[in-house]
This record gives sequence, structure tokens and C-alpha cells, in this order.
Amino acid sequence: MIDLLLHNVKSLHCDSLLDVGIENGKIVYLSHSKSEVPNSKQIIEGNGNVLLPGLVESHIHLDKAFLLDKMNEDATNLNEAIKLTAQLKQGFTKEDIRERSLKVLKRCVDYGVTHMRCHVEVDPIIQMKSMEVHLELKEQLKDLIDIQIVVFPQEGIFKQKGTADLMRESLIMGADVVGGIPYNDRDPIEHLNFVYQLANEFGKPLDFHVDFSDDPNQLAILDIIKLTHLYQMEGRVAVGHLTSLGSVEHEKARQIASKMAKEDIHVFSLPATDLYLNGRGDTERVRRGLTPVKLLLEEGVNVLYGTNNIRNPFTPFGTGNPLDIALLLAHSAQMGTFDDAKILLEMTTYGAARALGLTSYGIEIGKDADLVLFDSKDIRNVLLDRPKRLCVWKKGKEIGTDSIRSLIKVN
Repeated sequence: MIDLLLHNVKSLHCDSLLDVGIENGKIVYLSHSKSEVPNSKQIIEGNGNVLLPGLVESHIHLDKAFLLDKMNEDATNLNEAIKLTAQLKQGFTKEDIRERSLKVLKRCVDYGVTHMRCHVEVDPIIQMKSMEVHLELKEQLKDLIDIQIVVFPQEGIFKQKGTADLMRESLIMGADVVGGIPYNDRDPIEHLNFVYQLANEFGKPLDFHVDFSDDPNQLAILDIIKLTHLYQMEGRVAVGHLTSLGSVEHEKARQIASKMAKEDIHVFSLPATDLYLNGRGDTERVRRGLTPVKLLLEEGVNVLYGTNNIRNPFTPFGTGNPLDIALLLAHSAQMGTFDDAKILLEMTTYGAARALGLTSYGIEIGKDADLVLFDSKDIRNVLLDRPKRLCVWKKGKEIGTDSIRSLIKVN
């Protein structure tokens, strides 16, 4: 007997309605809906509403969220945002980091996020405070959300003595991914060589902040392509921002995209931040400040999107809802067709899951029953309306408001 049957639901990859059976936290039954259903302990009538795998927040900074009330000034460019945040970090405590991170996590879980990759800063300023907090949150909230932790050297590795040792310590403690930010260190090549060697030593994937500017000559992505091939890390490297590529001459950008696809390098577009901080030097024909999403897709690159920051010097906006970012990207990348809507939903589900290396994800028999049912019978309207979530399941267990509050005690 099946524990739970979701009857008459619409999915992203099937034109007809489906029945989805769940047992012991796994999807065990999948069939086109019919009048006779398998024997089940509980049946939930989907009424033709859209069922997606749990949403994936692929790139977010929890430890820097909700800083607006701590700021005495606003940042108007990337360098100012980095400088102001470094100043604010001097006052961070573990309790403060935990409270602000939980505030974001509650919102994300409410919105149907079941998997997340967050960048956690380590440096001589914050030391291991944030890493310790997020390793604790990862364990505490594992029944609500799976959290991947990227050890992230925001202030650079070599221009901040001791950061390399903190990164190594973080990986020993349990960080999942090695992060990098070559444009904020004394030598980008030195930075890249170190993080590839570290990832290779610990057997971890890589996730970079890279080429975050409008400068077509800032192309660390070329070195990342070479090193990914050298270290045989195809499919295990992701890059965020990559906005410089949007200013590169079209055919050259296409050639670079083709090389990225060959090495299966994933790209996280971060439109809430990229649109806000980029293009500020243009007085006419102001650039959109995004990575060239459509061109990358045409060349076969796995392109995704992330929230990045929420209400801080880098991004004074944000709700924690990935579909808000999807709609923003739809506008700014001119992705307004029905097929585009499906692609954008694919980005925050199956595409993001592939980038994060999730092997038990999706609406397939044998996969974890991480699911979200929307109050919409139309795939396109899931993007356009960002409708209410009728129900969210984590490994077959319903995640309701009470269960969130019991584990996430924040206002």
C-alpha cells in the first residue's frame, strides 16, 4: 500500500495529468492519471495543479542578508559594496549571523525551496563564526532543506593572510564546495591555481564569483576553462555573475560559450545584483549588466539563476522567492515565450539540481519525494503569478507552517 498518492497533477515534462505515489520518502509510483488508483493510505487531489520538484536556490549569501538597518550609507558600485560589507562584518556575531540566516531560510522554505547552495565567508575578519553557524544550521534543518556550503574567501586568499588555512579547516569541518573570487585578490591566476588544487585535494566541486564587471577584457573564465580541463573537473565547476562576457564581441563570446559547454561549466546568472551594480559607467546605450543568457543557452551551457544577496550593500532588494528572480530574468533577458517560461522553471529545478550534483532529485521513480504543489493549473502562470504553494513535501513529509516554526524560531 502506498503511503501517499498525489492524484491529477500537472508536471513540467508531461502534457497529461499524472498520479505520483510516495512511500518511505521516495517516489514509488508514476502513471498517467486514470479513474482507478493504487491502494493508498492517503490521497491528495491535485485538481490539475502544477507539481514541481522542490525549488533549488543555487547561489545565496545567508551570512550577509538583511544588513540594511546596519548601514549608514549605501553602496553605488561593486568596490563600495565589498568595502562596506567588510566594515559591517567586524561587528558580526554568531548569534547575529544565525538570526539573519534563519530569517532567509524560513522565507525560502515557505516558498518551496528544498535544496540550497550558500556561500559562507571565512577570512581574518569573521574567522570561522559564519562557517560554524551554517554547519549547525545544515544539520538542524536537514528535515526541511538540504544545504550545501561553499567555503568563500570574499576578501581574497593571498591578500588576507590566514584565509588559505581557514578554507582548509572549513573543508575538514564539513564544507561541501570550494569557492573562489579571483577578481578580489592580488593575482587572479595564483588564486585560481590554489582553489583548483584545494578542490582536487579534498575531492570537492568548485563554485566561483567571476568576471563581475562590464569590462570585456576581464575574462578569468578563459583560465577557468583551461584549469577545468587540466584537472578533469568537467561538470563540477560553476561560475556566478560572468557579466563581463555580456560586453564581449558577439562571435568571441559565442566561442567562449562553446568552450564552456564542452567542459560542462555551469553558469549562475544573478540578475538582482548584476542589474543593480553593473552598467553604471554607461551614459548612453546602458548595458543590461547580465551574462549573455540566451547565447550561453544556444551553445548548450547549463544556465541557472540565484538570489545571491538579500537586502545588503550588494543588493538592497530580495524576498527569498526564487521565482521572483526567475521573473526578473525573464524581463531582463527577454525570455517571454511559453517555451521560455518552461526553461526558466527548469533552471530552478532540474538544471540547478544538475549543477549542484543532486543525484536523487526529480519527479521520477526512486527519487526523493521533494515536491511543491502550486495553486495554478498553468505552467506559464507559475512564473507569471508566482502563486501560493498549496503544499511542500521534503522526502514525503509535508512541510507546513507549524513544522517550519518549530525548527526556525524567528519573527
